[in-house]
Amino acid sequence: MMESIAPFMFLGLVVFLLLGYPVAFALAANGLLFAGIGLASGVIDFSLLSALPERVYGIVANPTLLAIPFFALMGLILERSGMAEDLLDTIGQLFGSMKGGLAYAVIFVGALLAATTGVVAASVIAMGLISLPVMLRYGYDKRLASGVIAASGTLAQIIPPSLVLIVLADQLGASVGDMYMGALLPGLGLVGLYVLYVFVLTLVRPAAAPAMPASARTLHGSALLLRALTTMVPPLVLVFLVLGTIFLGIATPTEGGAMGAAGALLLALARGRLTRLQLTQAVDSTTKLTTFVIFILIGSTIFTLAFRGLSGDLWVEHLFNQLPGGVLGFLIVVNLMVFVLAFFLDFFEIAFIAVPLLAPVAHKLGIDPIWFGVMLAVNMQTAFMHPPFGFALFYLKSVAPKSIRTSDIYWGAIPFLLIQLFMVAMVLAFPAIVLVDAPPDASSVTEIPIEVDPAAGYLPAEWR
Repeated sequence: MMESIAPFMFLGLVVFLLLGYPVAFALAANGLLFAGIGLASGVIDFSLLSALPERVYGIVANPTLLAIPFFALMGLILERSGMAEDLLDTIGQLFGSMKGGLAYAVIFVGALLAATTGVVAASVIAMGLISLPVMLRYGYDKRLASGVIAASGTLAQIIPPSLVLIVLADQLGASVGDMYMGALLPGLGLVGLYVLYVFVLTLVRPAAAPAMPASARTLHGSALLLRALTTMVPPLVLVFLVLGTIFLGIATPTEGGAMGAAGALLLALARGRLTRLQLTQAVDSTTKLTTFVIFILIGSTIFTLAFRGLSGDLWVEHLFNQLPGGVLGFLIVVNLMVFVLAFFLDFFEIAFIAVPLLAPVAHKLGIDPIWFGVMLAVNMQTAFMHPPFGFALFYLKSVAPKSIRTSDIYWGAIPFLLIQLFMVAMVLAFPAIVLVDAPPDASSVTEIPIEVDPAAGYLPAEWR
């Protein structure tokens, strides 16, 4: 009886969402509705719901989630202080004499923006506004220009201090610092693969990515070196200071985020680029983002509590128990499911709805939470690029010149989408990419069978 009710919770959630209700309120309303049904039918004990106020207070008091507004504020201040424009101009001057130089500049700036903003929308929109007109002016292929900007913007999903990695670490019960370290190599690997693709393309189709004309390269010699040092070193020092203290265990992610926000504020003030209006806009955007995350987390907590009270977690475990292929089968199905969900839901919504239901199964199978979290992050990054639903493609289209058609953006995204899918497969096949200290046989995910004991107590004692 209990397990037969649980699947209808998902249908109820879909109905609420199709009716146009915000995700946070749809989750909470659906959870309360089915909790009421469970109470009326005697399936759920009232003591289960009495734990809800404590759960909500625990969300607000969670020190890990406090890192989100700090890192968001850090990125927004740097973005509004003109860092992206300075970096693109400087790196464009450095690589301008090479074929594909502007594309390389976009990739490297995308990686730097990812390490400062942590938000995909901010990275894609900033680079789309600044670099896309310049690339088109100098004769770049429309598809290549669109694809490289969208792909570089999605690096904010995987390169620390990505906000989604903070949320995944919290939901999986893992260390944020370890999650950042695990994501570092896949993120840098994607940067390298993007550069390699552009390099090969310049050999095969040199006209698609011409070098900048000499008249556009206005800086040379010591002037260019000085410009590079003054433009690139400060944000790099800030990034290494923040991430370095976290990796070395000197600071917690929350402390590192606070230090990053303060450092970004000082950098912007030192350059004279931060006005009162820009600071107000940055704080306002940070507040909205943080409120959005907290409300979704409260709604997902209500939903998950009711779902587990109805033995929904048992239903999920038995559902995955029917899959062939052991752990590999589980991971493939989870990746496909998350990939499809990312077409329609924001990564925060996926992290707060799907991950709490999948995490107990992954833990039961002995899957490392860092490996699992990084795999999901790379997967969701891939969904940001997938035509026709990818959010990054919509962000780019919203700021692209009229000469860029939607089909240009879609076709330009496909090569980079294939690169990202390759990285998902690499993370799945070789956990050592994420787990640097993994045992030699860590890649053997096919030999672990799924074993679920029907008599095992999956619920806490007070829920039984």
